[in-house]
Amino acid sequence: MSKELLMKVLNHEDTNGQLPWIPFAGVHAGKLKGYTGKEILTDSAKLIECLREVYRLYQPDGMPIVFDLQIEAEILGCELLWADYNPPSVVSHLFDKEKGIPCKCKFPTAESGRIPIVLEAMRVMKEEVGDQTALYGLICGPLTLASHLRGSEFFKDVNKNPDYVVQLTSFCAEYAQKMADLYIEAGMDVIAVVDPLVSQISPKSFSKLLHEPFKAVFDYIRMKGVKSSFFVCGNASYQIKVMCETYPDSMAVDENVDMVAAKVITDQYNIALSGNIPLTTTMLFGTQQDNMKGVLDLIDSIDNKKNLIISPGCDMPYDVPPENTVACAMAVHRPDEVRSMIANYSSSGFDDIEITIPDYASRDKVYIELFTLDPEQCAACTYMVKSVTDIYDEIKDMADYVVYKYFIKEDIARTAKMGLKNLPTMCIDGESVYISIIPDSDELITEVTKRYNKKHDK
Repeated sequence: MSKELLMKVLNHEDTNGQLPWIPFAGVHAGKLKGYTGKEILTDSAKLIECLREVYRLYQPDGMPIVFDLQIEAEILGCELLWADYNPPSVVSHLFDKEKGIPCKCKFPTAESGRIPIVLEAMRVMKEEVGDQTALYGLICGPLTLASHLRGSEFFKDVNKNPDYVVQLTSFCAEYAQKMADLYIEAGMDVIAVVDPLVSQISPKSFSKLLHEPFKAVFDYIRMKGVKSSFFVCGNASYQIKVMCETYPDSMAVDENVDMVAAKVITDQYNIALSGNIPLTTTMLFGTQQDNMKGVLDLIDSIDNKKNLIISPGCDMPYDVPPENTVACAMAVHRPDEVRSMIANYSSSGFDDIEITIPDYASRDKVYIELFTLDPEQCAACTYMVKSVTDIYDEIKDMADYVVYKYFIKEDIARTAKMGLKNLPTMCIDGESVYISIIPDSDELITEVTKRYNKKHDK
């Protein structure tokens, strides 16, 4: 374990080919000691116990304390739905009926919500392992927090109420700075601004409406003397450049993004890139050898090893076998040894699962298929599903829908058979219509109506 190695990368120094490793073990940490996600996110003693085990087993050069993007929304008054094996999800939104901006009196303090639990874990881990591993404080990014407050209406606002989007995300950026203050005071070395929904809007909209709020957060973190990371999920391939222009110290992407292509862009801005071991096909369902080979293949695919960090693509699923994560750590830290261990090894994949594609033409109704990573854990997936469920009463006579989840083997095989490369994706009658883009309600109703009328020659 080497905090020094990771900090060298974040300072954009040469590491002679050595690469740092960060296991993003959120609720998965609970699995190591037999606790549920809710238990470790509501009990500091259990959280600390599990973080100690993450440190012991996974030999991290850097590690997060919690991976929960709902802490801020809960403090502001949103209701949460708790799950045993995922972080909670937001189920009520303050401004879903009428636009509004929270009062600045709602800014977080060390006593707000579950923040005391997080701060206690941060202080203990800082004292115990802070000299050996870089500690990450994860905060909810301005766009995702804004969507928690506004709900799926936010995506309509991007096009129809841009002034409101700027006002709301500017508030959320100030909120993020207050969260960063609390975590920095608790000893965090890196503040990660985690915003999975960035992948769901266009680069043009980001530049026009969100550049300033995000840049303000990264400028603030830099002013406070700590390092930053811009953490995004989903197919953010087209957003990499505009993300770089907010000037974080590093960026983290998941398996939807081509690391080789992304690194060409991040290198131009001298920004470190972290990622992107596949969470389900490799870490959850693969063997130890699959994980070793996957990590080595990822490393080998990238010529310029400077400014490179190896990590899971996002928050690790709860049930990832610990031995698979250990295998990833070995492949990063001892690549030559691992190469000899997996010589001539190849994976069988999911080819043996039979999948039947629906006969869309024969169906009376339009058929909406929602291909998601995890609609409970992935915010982008949550809002993709909500774009359908929120209007379903209006379209139920014209359409049926189904949700597929990328942590189910059959759904992984179905995703592959449909030829889908990016998640979340909404298919309508077998056609990929919304790829990593969340449609607003009016747009989706129009699309379904058009297709239904065509089916019935109206």
